[in-house]
Amino acid sequence: MKRLLIYGPSFGRVEAQLADVLGDIELMLMDANGEVTLQGTPMALDDAQPNAGWASADLFASGAGRNYMIALLKSKNLQWLQSAAAGFDHPIFAQIVQNGAALTNSHGQAVGMAEYVMAGVLDHLQRGTERRAAQADSAWERFAFREVMETTWLIYGFGAIGQGVAQRARAFGAKIVGVRRDQTRHPLADELVALDGAGAWLPRADVVVLSLPLGETTRHLVNADFLASMKRGSRLVTVGRGGLIDEPALLAALDAGTPQHAVLDVFETEPLPSQSPFYRHPSVTLTAHASGISNGSAARNDVLFADNLRRFVRGEPLRNLVAEADLPGR
Repeated sequence: MKRLLIYGPSFGRVEAQLADVLGDIELMLMDANGEVTLQGTPMALDDAQPNAGWASADLFASGAGRNYMIALLKSKNLQWLQSAAAGFDHPIFAQIVQNGAALTNSHGQAVGMAEYVMAGVLDHLQRGTERRAAQADSAWERFAFREVMETTWLIYGFGAIGQGVAQRARAFGAKIVGVRRDQTRHPLADELVALDGAGAWLPRADVVVLSLPLGETTRHLVNADFLASMKRGSRLVTVGRGGLIDEPALLAALDAGTPQHAVLDVFETEPLPSQSPFYRHPSVTLTAHASGISNGSAARNDVLFADNLRRFVRGEPLRNLVAEADLPGR
């Protein structure tokens, strides 16, 4: 029988969805203090030895996350970890895979993140800041704005998030250029290019979106040369990882006017220090790594975990399996 380690509050939310598989697993619960129980009996982290785990969003937000990961790393029997996050650049994920376990990630946040990207771009194109300022001043002013129609969007990372952005931008009449390793034609992209060939599109892209993982080949992808190649009047949006951008280079480029505006949800240091110039830069819209915190994300993540747990118990292929070659340092 497979032994599953799960965060108690998460289990309380998905218990009904797991009713058909609970008889096939040995359930271990971890509470908010990082204590583990098996059928109500406390047990040491070293003795937990789970075969499977779910690093849920609730767990990530709690104080139990450290103990949870310790229990996984100490397990000689771990075969699979489901993560509620899309990213997998934290070194602990590579450690778990190196120990022989499968890692699956989640795309439940993709809908919210795609809508976040569209909201940020539309607000800037439609001069939302100026409109709100005029309203606050009781000023009857009219502002001409740029349409999304016939703009070109260069989307770095054409997975679930990038495709979600593409689907929405195409509905507005945008041209989509997706950046990914697999060059197989995709219905949501007008063109697909490899990472090393994407730079040729920078002078033509009105919107550049970063939704790719952080790794050795993508760290500081957006550097001074990248920014110098961008189209004047363009917008840069990142919902990937802060390390994708050389932040001093971006500040210098924004001061020079290209890109015209940046929508930033992630930073190299989080929380972003209060003295950071990004907070006050007139060409920046920023949020606190919140693009995926939408009302539907948790429910989609729960459904994926329940489905993958059934697959794990039955020995079937897992969904959203992370390739070892995509992990940092590989």
